[in-house]
Amino acid sequence: MNVFKEPEKSYKFFKYADPEPGKEVVISGTASRFPKSNNLYELKDNIFNRKDCITDNGINTEAHTMDPMGRILFEHIYEAIVDAGIHPTDFCEMRTGVFLGSCFSDTEKTWFYDEFQEGKSIKRSVNGFSIISCSKAFINKRISHWLGVTGPTYNIDTACSSSLFAMEHAYRSIHNGQCVYVIIAGSNLCLHLFVTLQFKRLGVLSEDGRCKCFDDDAVGYVRGEAVVVAFLQKRKNAQRFYETVIQAKTNWDGYKEPGITFPSSQIQSTLFKEFYDECGVTTACINYIEAHGTGTKVGDPEEINAIDQIFTKNRTKPLKVGSIKSNMGHTEPASGMCSIAKAITSMESGLIPPNINLNQQHKKAFTEERIMAVTETFSLDGEYIAINSFGFGGANAHIILKSNPKTKVNKGLPDDDLPRLVTVSGRT
Repeated sequence: MNVFKEPEKSYKFFKYADPEPGKEVVISGTASRFPKSNNLYELKDNIFNRKDCITDNGINTEAHTMDPMGRILFEHIYEAIVDAGIHPTDFCEMRTGVFLGSCFSDTEKTWFYDEFQEGKSIKRSVNGFSIISCSKAFINKRISHWLGVTGPTYNIDTACSSSLFAMEHAYRSIHNGQCVYVIIAGSNLCLHLFVTLQFKRLGVLSEDGRCKCFDDDAVGYVRGEAVVVAFLQKRKNAQRFYETVIQAKTNWDGYKEPGITFPSSQIQSTLFKEFYDECGVTTACINYIEAHGTGTKVGDPEEINAIDQIFTKNRTKPLKVGSIKSNMGHTEPASGMCSIAKAITSMESGLIPPNINLNQQHKKAFTEERIMAVTETFSLDGEYIAINSFGFGGANAHIILKSNPKTKVNKGLPDDDLPRLVTVSGRT
């Protein structure tokens, strides 16, 4: 008699990674704004043309008593919903989650603590509206209130891995039936110089204002801005979709002798091993990783070392890695969603865009030829892209996306001579 019983935990994870047909979690809508890129299409042109999108100026602020981060989120959430083929009014009373990955609200100082002069008197900006305008909790609640949805609504802050942690929460919430739809967003605006000064004093920013990801001369990153939104649902209900989220998983470093801000390659490699043991996709199927890759002296070698330990065994070709931070800087809590945007661009085009600002691969990180940083445009081999992220406090996240191949009959052209009606409409 066979008394062996498969552990319940193992079965549970395999169910997530290999669901019944139609129950896969897919990204069905997206909308975003990046430096020098007002949408995903402009981002695609910029990164494939090796453009450095880092700018001196932040996103303009115009709205009064409302965090501009929230205002921009409203705009792009609407776009992402429409992009998924759904009317925003159809959400009322539905179990739709709203998960935001965000760290700082730079306008809090202005609306909570600053004084301003009105005539001859000095006044404080205390009017009650600041609480519901600048609190990150209320940014989410405003969105749920606006849409009339009843799903879980909260902000996740794990520093630089915030939005990928939010993606993991979103993925689980759809699988376990807590949500029918999920709106997930990552946002970062650099509106107050003191936050940048704090990072400068911490010693993580570059002197020349460039992100030299994986470069031997990398000495730090430059802060970047982005607001990225994705709409998640099950495939069977999707009008259209970009990619499938195969698996998402997180872990935490705990105590580290070098200090809390020092990343742990050991714990990251533990995450990778558990991740691929559970999801049923072998590491040999992963030919490209969109890495965290901030361009710091410590972070890049630790991450590449963790990747090398798990991904390069029995591999005939070098594993390719890249980081969108070379183009736009480090968008901190939004960086995971920026990586997802780049992965979508790669899968839709079948090409991997090159890293810029890379002259010589980091000698400590790339000691062998098992891994290579992408410096030219390459064809995307296979149907998977892995995305990695970690917060500088020790919160690690990893996900896999699977491409959605779109086969066009006759290259999308009609095979008859019937006349076609072309319709054009404008939203405003």
